[in-house]
Amino acid sequence: MSTISSFRHITVLLDEAVEALALRADGCYLDGTFGRGGHSRLILEKLGPDGRLLGFDKDPQAIAAGQALAADDGRFVIVQRSFAELGDEVGARGLQGKVDGVLLDLGVSSPQLDDPERGFSFLNDGPLDMRMNPDRGVSAAQWIASATEEEIARVLKDYGEERFARRMARAVVQRRQEKPFERTADLAAVLSAANPAWEKGKNPATRAFQGIRIHVNNELGDLESGLESALEALAVGGRLVVISFHSLEDRIVKQFMRKHAKGEADKLPRDLPIRLAAFEPRLKLLGKPQYASEEELKANPRSRSAVMRVAEKLK
Repeated sequence: MSTISSFRHITVLLDEAVEALALRADGCYLDGTFGRGGHSRLILEKLGPDGRLLGFDKDPQAIAAGQALAADDGRFVIVQRSFAELGDEVGARGLQGKVDGVLLDLGVSSPQLDDPERGFSFLNDGPLDMRMNPDRGVSAAQWIASATEEEIARVLKDYGEERFARRMARAVVQRRQEKPFERTADLAAVLSAANPAWEKGKNPATRAFQGIRIHVNNELGDLESGLESALEALAVGGRLVVISFHSLEDRIVKQFMRKHAKGEADKLPRDLPIRLAAFEPRLKLLGKPQYASEEELKANPRSRSAVMRVAEKLK
């Protein structure tokens, strides 16, 4: 069983996200990304004795923290699954269409970034892993050892939004012929050397590492599946609250919410004989996107890219 990480995590938009859920004391809620339980603990503080909270996470250390919380509070249950699979879990528990709120706090947690052994960051050298669940899937080292130059370039460009993706991919493939990549610092050095336009205040390997991490964990695919599952899990009037940390995530969330807030009528020919009910929106957008306050930015610089969007299920 994994031990609880000693690395500290500061929950982003803590009060704002929990407030956006519009909690009912006896409601049923899902925390799709438990992390170290910041949002979950505050939700539990506000729930009554009949309230329920179900947490999801892939990370074994997050699960250990969740199990400790569950042992102290019988209203909480933690499962080691991606929130992309929440539909299966909700269905098995008889909660489909009965959930009052779903919270998704996307991206990587501070303990994952800060622990060199997890291999997420180039700031501290560690094994080149990057998996949120190190017991499943292919590590970053394994993927880089077998992927084609074209595939590496695509991942760096599409997921890392790296404009020198081809050049960096070529450098990676050339170097791996001499020696495989096993450490984060080694990969960061090769990626940095292949980047001709270093930006002030940003490590030249930043975007490439983001792209590889997103690919290894299927983060965008999980997000698309998770949003669809969350919509089906929610009861009418239930809230969907999503915090994203980079433009690719936020674009998916924004497009998903807008699509279901507008309905599908604008995508079909005007004279198509389809009942009006097919066009009825399923979500109502609530307020504008929210960002971290000045106070939060000072306390936690990693909150600077956070964007929170909120919607309510109509049908």
